Amino acid sequence: MTVGAPDSEVVLETSRLLLRPWRVAEAVVQRELWTERDPRVPPHRRINADGHPTVAELKDSIRTNRLWSIGLLAVERKASRDVIGYCGLVDSGRGSVGEPELAFELLRRVWCQGYATEASLAVLEWARSSGYERLWATVWDWNTASRRVLAKIGFTETDRKEVDAVYGTTLFTTKRL
Repeated sequence: MTVGAPDSEVVLETSRLLLRPWRVAEAVVQRELWTERDPRVPPHRRINADGHPTVAELKDSIRTNRLWSIGLLAVERKASRDVIGYCGLVDSGRGSVGEPELAFELLRRVWCQGYATEASLAVLEWARSSGYERLWATVWDWNTASRRVLAKIGFTETDRKEVDAVYGTTLFTTKRL
């Protein structure tokens, strides 16, 4: 695995994947992720009735938001050179200070092939080598696939939960590095 310093452009490599900053042209992949989201996901994380965010809005976000260059990395399959989602670290403000949150989302067509686990393990190693001691991850109680990935890579559920009567309960998980 190749790892960059925390403040440099991060590029991570596994046997099958390359995790790297997003390119503006890949906004179409981000838009596809938005269209595939489960209807139980809150509306602000889904395409709205007016069709927002648009591909143009997502392109602008990639151009201007550091989140897409150092936080949530594009997950590219090396063999086919296609971007299949994202994985990375975000400072969501939901965990403890100095302890970022692991986040990942992949296109449905690549589910159940081990990519989320593989990408997440690469991010965990990068986080460890960058000096982080603990990471958080939040997951909806109904998202059994993501819960399985988090368990596989060593995250454990805490007693902390955020209950939403409409969208379900958010579970807080953590992992010591």
